[in-house]
Amino acid sequence: MANNTADHPPGNSVAEVDHEVDFGCTTMQLRELMELRSGEAVNKIAECYGDVQGICRRLNTSPIEGLSGNPADLEKRHAAFGKNFIPPKKPKTFLQLVWEALQDVTLIILEVAAIISLGLSFYHPQGEGNDSCGQASGGVEDEGEAQAGWIEGAAILFSVIIVVLVTAFNDWSKEKQFRGLQSRIEQEQKFTVIRKGQVIQIPVAEIVVGDIAQIKYGDLLPADGILIQGNDLKIDESSLTGESDQVRKSLEKDPMLLSGTHVMEGSGRMVVSAVGLNSQTGIIFTLLGAGGEDEEKKVKKAKTQDGIALEIQPLKSEEGVESEEKEEKEEKEKKKVNVTKKEKSVLQSKLTRLAVQIGKAGLIMSAMTVIILILYFVIQTFGIEGREWTAECTPIYIQYFVKFLIIGVTVLVVAVPEGLPLAVTISLAYSVKKMMKDNNLVRHLDACETMGNATAICSDKTGTLTMNRMTVVQAYIGDTHYKSIPEPEAINPETLELLVNSISINSAYTTKILPSEKEGGLPRPVGNKTECALLGLVLDLKRDYQPIRDEVPEENLYKVYTFNSARKSMSTVLKNTSGPGFRMYSKGASEIVLRKCSYILDASGQSRVFKAKDRDEMVRKVIEPMACDGLRTICVAMRDFTTEPDWDNEADILNDLTCICVVGIEDPVRPEVPDAISKCQRAGITVRMVTGDNINTARAIATKCGILLPGEDFICLEGKDFNQQIRNDKGEVEQERLDKVWPKLRVLARSSPTDKHTLVKGIIDSTVGETRQVVAVTGDGTNDGPALKKADVGFAMGIAGTDVAKEASDIILTDDNFTSIVKAVMWGRNVYDSISKFLQFQLTVNVVAVIVAFTGACITQDSPLKAVQMLWVNLIMDTLASLALATEPPTEALLLRRPYGRDKPLISRTMMKNILGHAVYQLIITFTLLFAGEKLFKIDSGRNAPLHSLPSEHYTIIFNVFVMMQLFNEINARKIHGERNVFEGIYRNPIFCSVVLGTFALQIVIVQFGGKPFSCTALTIDQWLWCIFIGVGELLWGQFISAIPTHHLKFLKEAGHGIPKEDIAQEQLTEGADAIDLAEMEMRRGQILWFRGLNRIQTQIKVVNAFRSSLYEGLEKPGSRSSIHNFMSQPGFVPLSEEEAHISTIDEGCVEIDQLPSSSRKGGGGEPPGHSLHSHEFSV
Repeated sequence: MANNTADHPPGNSVAEVDHEVDFGCTTMQLRELMELRSGEAVNKIAECYGDVQGICRRLNTSPIEGLSGNPADLEKRHAAFGKNFIPPKKPKTFLQLVWEALQDVTLIILEVAAIISLGLSFYHPQGEGNDSCGQASGGVEDEGEAQAGWIEGAAILFSVIIVVLVTAFNDWSKEKQFRGLQSRIEQEQKFTVIRKGQVIQIPVAEIVVGDIAQIKYGDLLPADGILIQGNDLKIDESSLTGESDQVRKSLEKDPMLLSGTHVMEGSGRMVVSAVGLNSQTGIIFTLLGAGGEDEEKKVKKAKTQDGIALEIQPLKSEEGVESEEKEEKEEKEKKKVNVTKKEKSVLQSKLTRLAVQIGKAGLIMSAMTVIILILYFVIQTFGIEGREWTAECTPIYIQYFVKFLIIGVTVLVVAVPEGLPLAVTISLAYSVKKMMKDNNLVRHLDACETMGNATAICSDKTGTLTMNRMTVVQAYIGDTHYKSIPEPEAINPETLELLVNSISINSAYTTKILPSEKEGGLPRPVGNKTECALLGLVLDLKRDYQPIRDEVPEENLYKVYTFNSARKSMSTVLKNTSGPGFRMYSKGASEIVLRKCSYILDASGQSRVFKAKDRDEMVRKVIEPMACDGLRTICVAMRDFTTEPDWDNEADILNDLTCICVVGIEDPVRPEVPDAISKCQRAGITVRMVTGDNINTARAIATKCGILLPGEDFICLEGKDFNQQIRNDKGEVEQERLDKVWPKLRVLARSSPTDKHTLVKGIIDSTVGETRQVVAVTGDGTNDGPALKKADVGFAMGIAGTDVAKEASDIILTDDNFTSIVKAVMWGRNVYDSISKFLQFQLTVNVVAVIVAFTGACITQDSPLKAVQMLWVNLIMDTLASLALATEPPTEALLLRRPYGRDKPLISRTMMKNILGHAVYQLIITFTLLFAGEKLFKIDSGRNAPLHSLPSEHYTIIFNVFVMMQLFNEINARKIHGERNVFEGIYRNPIFCSVVLGTFALQIVIVQFGGKPFSCTALTIDQWLWCIFIGVGELLWGQFISAIPTHHLKFLKEAGHGIPKEDIAQEQLTEGADAIDLAEMEMRRGQILWFRGLNRIQTQIKVVNAFRSSLYEGLEKPGSRSSIHNFMSQPGFVPLSEEEAHISTIDEGCVEIDQLPSSSRKGGGGEPPGHSLHSHEFSV
């Protein structure tokens, strides 16, 4: 074929064209080939390349040996065919984040007021000196002092800049953390390829065209490829086509494998034919603007900084997590309405409601402050003193009004708890970082906090509760039950030969037992652990499996029925070499395989008839005793066929088997698990075991773990009994029936993935009991995906887990260990408590500052705390306190209380007692100092000071005392459950200590050297000691408050509730629809409809533009290392035909709304992506 340069996508340089000459086919030819399906593809391959081997030859690769792995060759392939990643969206720059932080309404009002104040301070009218303008000119003693009027305005602007920079920096570091987390998840994604004849695992981004990749059950394909050899391979292509049916792949019918699709059954090998932007997924991404910047330019007018990329952005990808995080920041920006796909986490929804309530109260207080100040001034000046409003006095009066406005706004600034979202973010980000050390890789931030509320954990058995280091310890061979591995001489040689052949051939060839890396260590099992145990038995019988595999390579296997959850067995068929006919080896769960056995090998190696009564006796005498020892029983069998049967008729094929032996495999319980489970039970969390093993094995392991305790009436059920109890005559699940079963259920054995999903959904939806359940689930298999997605928190196994399970999960357990889940519970509760600590501290300051500013302003026409001082207090309260209190490390004590549940209020009675108690102390002190401070300290009064007067010692002392009280109250806030010792464990939190000491040092600088900008004057040592002494009084007062029993204070109300019970039914009704936070909905109802209309039009126009623009525009612009695998592996990624795409519209400051509804939901049928694009084109 001529290598015509016109075939190349735009963007290929001459050098790349030269590289393509080295290979027998071009990127474009391979891309065109990959766009064909089934019969068409087979014909095209036959016509142009002969067969798949022909493609391998053209790509200079060997189907058996793979690539050489030579760096120069790999570099050539990168140059010719591209790398395996899709450039992600650019992160927001620091300046963009600063601009976003400036959008805060309260800050804008402050900026405007400060600018007016600045402008007026430079304007000196003629009438300034005369007395006709009243008190206004009384404070101007000298020219220099009058000139200093600008300082307050400048100081406010400066404080605003500080607040904005701190917010922007936090957002920036948060985004950086997520990118880091994302790249870590990405680096952990490896795929098995063959290079130099060795099977190795390489990071997904390093896969090149021409690689020979091994694929197996549970894989997520990282690149497009063509099948070389496959066993019973079935692929779920719904992520690309929207069709939920599994597609059977074979060399004869459909050898095309596409990136982003899931292997649901079977195994095989493929040659990689397209990577990155040239793969099918890459093409869709390019079409939607993720691959090139040209589209971004087109939609600049629509002001979407993210370009079209966001339309397909999964809600839970890196950008998705960021947008979830952004929601928290946006809670304080009252003008935003967020409509997100995923229901807000328990904590977020409580906080949003609380922030809105506090914000409203603050708004009312600040408005009243401004109105009272203005009325007081107007009545005093024009009423009592009877002055005229003259032209020359206007600027001075306006200056007064601006001062009043600034005071009002500062009251609002102090009242609105902007620190709340910041505290949540810091606390979550800090926890996520630390949880990595505890083997929890958190994929979705809110999962970390939800875990603290978990009331139930549904755990797998193998690998999570047990060590997943399986060994055969008992065997029943030739009518003898051996309690330990027999000597090879004890077994009939023919039976031994059959057994060794059956195990060696009828297991995945990727499963091996490698020698130990350390001297004297245990051998390393690689691959499926049950198969490793059987291969271990072969080695224990002094035989080797490798020569047998070499004799019968994988290509010679005639047919393979791979293991799946429905079959619970695996079979391999070989064509007889010596004569006609076939031999099939089978292995699987003993009670299932034995049912299909009609013969059994006796002691002499002869097969004899095996009847139902023999089977029952065997179950009673062999299988049940093994199961009661906690062993997993596997039956190994075989069958000979004289003629070729219909291989698709499984029921007939897997029948009339001859049983060779039954083995008991031990998987010891992890030593640390019983202790971890008892911790969970103490913490009020119910642990349930859901396993595919038989009920006796499951019961034995559950008893060893402590899930089942002697003398308790908990129940163990098998999957089929469970279904009988919860389904009605029509076979539908009834919630009422389920509610009778789940509270006592502790073990569900022989369960299918559907049973697991039904159980999890039933527990979550149940309304029996005092609180609603929050359920965590662990899973490792492809089939666990639905249950992991449904659960409030899904844990996937990092070692044993398949890609599909990891993708459906919220947290990945990097060590597959149950104790890590207990750590996650501890961290989750710690997040919740950290937020509560911060709230307790913040609200005390809010209450006091607002009342002081309001009362002070009403009585003395001036707030005792000036605008700049308020902003400083706001900065310590918000940013620094959230840093100090949100980074408390967790303690074991967190596991000694019951979970809070979905509807427990954020602010408990004890916290309310602390807030009000400390507020009383602070108000008494502040008002005493305000109205009698000058007498106590023998200084001049600072009340009723005229405009632009010098700062007074009196007001400086009030400010200093106020800050000292906050600092010592911050130590009190470390305990929220009424504990006496507030210093306990303080040295374990260096951040807290450094924040408190740092704030104290800054306060000294501000008071001693702050001068006019901070309205401070330097204090003497005596005055400082008194300030600190009054601050220390907070600690003593705290002891007094904690001595008052909370249950006597019936009048105290709790605040920050979750969703009330009556809303639950309504919530379930709209489960499919977008869950919208009620508090946010209150703010702007009409806006949503308006934006939705605009949105729809805009979306359609964008989609049309993207569709019409050349498909290949900007194709080859690899700009960063985000692998295609990562894009596809996000749970939210589904093309337009399958899920509503998440769009960021109009302007980031408006609304985020989910658009593009379509016929196809998860797993439902639908149209191919192109189809929905066409329909949108017409609808415009």
